[in-house]
Amino acid sequence: MSSPCDPQHAPAGDVGAALMMIDSRLKSVYDGRATADPEQQQLTDQFTASLGPQGARDLIDGACTLIYMFMRWLQLAHESQDKDVIEYVVPSLVASLRQMPKSVRPEAIPTMAGLVVAAGTGLSPSLWRRQYGDWTASEMNALEATALLLAEHINRITGDRDFAIRLISEALSGSTQD
Repeated sequence: MSSPCDPQHAPAGDVGAALMMIDSRLKSVYDGRATADPEQQQLTDQFTASLGPQGARDLIDGACTLIYMFMRWLQLAHESQDKDVIEYVVPSLVASLRQMPKSVRPEAIPTMAGLVVAAGTGLSPSLWRRQYGDWTASEMNALEATALLLAEHINRITGDRDFAIRLISEALSGSTQD
């Protein structure tokens, strides 16, 4: 039986823009900066301000698509070693989000854990979240942080700082060729 949260029913959103934002944040982290450089932050702020309501929804859906794709990759990697992705990924994600009190509000953490569990069980994070109402402002930083932490987790597993971004970029370029 098909779920109303099945990924085939979900909007992909603006995956390219979401990927660009996560890539920028990863580079900041790897360069040892706690925050993006001011020029990069200004460009990001200008970009998000120019989106409008539909563009913002597309960016959010794009971030959810990234979370789904990252969790799908992590699921395959963990299953190849007879491990449960939820058991190994969610606790460390929640612990990391809790260590970010200036960026991630505590009330957003259960929602992010739910998004990741939804993705880890084959459901669309955006459709799963939609059933609980509109996104809140306090969830926006948490959503970005969740996608960032999953990408960084993949990079750590592979020993390649660009692996997660390249994984999605290659999937996107492959989908445009089909």
